[in-house]
Amino acid sequence: MAKAFQKFLPMFDRVLVERLAAETVTKGGIMLPEKSQGKVLQATVVAVGPGATNKSGEATPVCVKVGEKVLLPEYGGTKVVLDDKDYYLFRDGDILGKYLD
Repeated sequence: MAKAFQKFLPMFDRVLVERLAAETVTKGGIMLPEKSQGKVLQATVVAVGPGATNKSGEATPVCVKVGEKVLLPEYGGTKVVLDDKDYYLFRDGDILGKYLD
């Protein structure tokens, strides 16, 4: 685990993700300007919280694990800067799905 994540752990059902880099070149080799690049909705899970507590006080585990690739909503999330890198914090319920390898 990176040094930054030893100092930061998401609380409850929060998930810390790192968005994948945007495509800068098309399959045909054409360079895309920054304005044409779409918002990347895929991300890799970097850290997860222990889960939310239900009415009986038991922790409900988070649905994703560290290292999995997930699909994010177009809007939302909280930007977090750790060691000069941008990460985003989402609730477990806000994540739309995960990619199976």
